[in-house]
Amino acid sequence: MTEKIRRFLDERRPATPCLVVDLDVIEDNYLNLNRLLPAAKIFYAVKANPMPEVVGRLRSLGSSFDTASRGEIELVLSQGADPANVSFGNTIKKETDIATAYALGVRLFAFDSEAELEKIARSAPGSRVFCRVLVECDGAEWPLSRKFGCAPQMAADLMVKAREHGLDPYGISFHVGSQQTDLGQWDKAVGGVAQLFSILRERDVELRMINLGGGFPAKYRSDIPPLEAYAEAVMGAIYKHFGNAIPDIIIEPGRSMAGDAGVLQTEVVLISKKDEAEDKRWIYLDVGKFSGLAETMDEAIKYRLCTPHDGGATGPVILAGPTCDSADILYEKANYELPVDLKIGDKIEILATGAYTTSYSSVNFNGFAPLNTICI
Repeated sequence: MTEKIRRFLDERRPATPCLVVDLDVIEDNYLNLNRLLPAAKIFYAVKANPMPEVVGRLRSLGSSFDTASRGEIELVLSQGADPANVSFGNTIKKETDIATAYALGVRLFAFDSEAELEKIARSAPGSRVFCRVLVECDGAEWPLSRKFGCAPQMAADLMVKAREHGLDPYGISFHVGSQQTDLGQWDKAVGGVAQLFSILRERDVELRMINLGGGFPAKYRSDIPPLEAYAEAVMGAIYKHFGNAIPDIIIEPGRSMAGDAGVLQTEVVLISKKDEAEDKRWIYLDVGKFSGLAETMDEAIKYRLCTPHDGGATGPVILAGPTCDSADILYEKANYELPVDLKIGDKIEILATGAYTTSYSSVNFNGFAPLNTICI
């Protein structure tokens, strides 16, 4: 937690649950990643945190943007982004939204199927396109396999068809999974993409771009390598498989850009047990899966917690949200322990919650308002 956020919480005492995002941390993260990977063009993944203040700060720093919907495209353009620096990176798009993006000046589109390619050809003629391929997501705390991407041979055939449709077959993309902890995954993926470059060159299609997606981490409970190690792994893979013939490189950080910039303050609503013989306490918070903590599904993302009683004796707990849905349990198997002195009404800070919280918050489930987010 930054001193800036600590001071805001202490002085303003906002109603909980409340997410506070330090824009200076986002700026530092952008500048650091840009320094470590100067050969790559950063397309911030807007879905990670779509607050206008976040987008505006990144636009002022020179960031490009990876968007998943018409709404995100309109958002980044409203903050002054050049449509030439916007990618419509979702492989599942309504054709009307493709047409709207094209009318707004967007000329870079993702796809992973023939039907999607045909939509782009009809509604965004002449645009640059990149095909997403399936890769392994071993080591990722939030895998992104199966739903997105296609087999490499299919990707090769589709890029040939892209040229036949009058589109510009620009490159290949992949995503090794969000919060990737295995640095070796980039080597495997880049190696496969390099083979596709060679295969397509033989078919008279000269690819010029590799989109490495995201995967760069935020700091949760588990230890992670430093960002420098990620940069070394990425560029090591590029030089190993492409030599000095380096293509254009795109990266799409979201979690690593916004995650550590945010702190979610929540209130303890209830502390109880289901049986006097049980050791574990149930700790119910005023925030849960449906109000921003969707990534606790299957206990995948494990956030760090701070309480007013840290440093004292602790005991095992089950953490749950406030809604009338039995799925709204955050952590039951992840062996969380909280101070035995914790009381109803105490505030708990959930750290590194700047990414995939605001954007996952429901509109009005159970009558609870969407997660209040304040950028400072």
